[in-house]
Amino acid sequence: MSESQLDAILAQHQFRDDDIVDVEEPTVKLVIFKLGEHSFAFVGAAIREVLPGNEPVFFVPGMPASVEGVMNVRGDIESVIRLHTLLNLAGNQEVKKTPSASILLGAGAGMHSGLRVDQLIDVVDVPQSQIQATPETLPESLRPFVDGLLEFRGLAVAVLDLDKLFTAWQRGQG
Repeated sequence: MSESQLDAILAQHQFRDDDIVDVEEPTVKLVIFKLGEHSFAFVGAAIREVLPGNEPVFFVPGMPASVEGVMNVRGDIESVIRLHTLLNLAGNQEVKKTPSASILLGAGAGMHSGLRVDQLIDVVDVPQSQIQATPETLPESLRPFVDGLLEFRGLAVAVLDLDKLFTAWQRGQG
């Protein structure tokens, strides 16, 4: 087809701005982080703030193993939960106060708490279609808390449901 033929076809079909439909795919904001060698994410709406991992956390006797302690956030006392323990992840569950560590302040299931993570990777908007269904091969201990999987920069990222995690914690599963 020559350029003049293409111009003739286009001239027959005059497009107006209201003829063009803008189809924008819905996106979801994710807070992506690492726990050891595992990559996870929370939906951004569940995370109120990201704090440095070197913030002082004070031990409280008698708390469940998943609770590292409490911290002062601008006059409010927040508990800090170790996600390693809550998710039953094998490996080092010691508190890592490295420069890459962070504490995510999250809210869900009628509670709020800090959540210690080993490394904050990114906060991004991703198309919802990129989040795939949870595979059957996912470890049984994680399956109740994972809403889907995402490939991000070569990492397999499990998208966690903070409401389900906090509900399990409230029932004493942590």
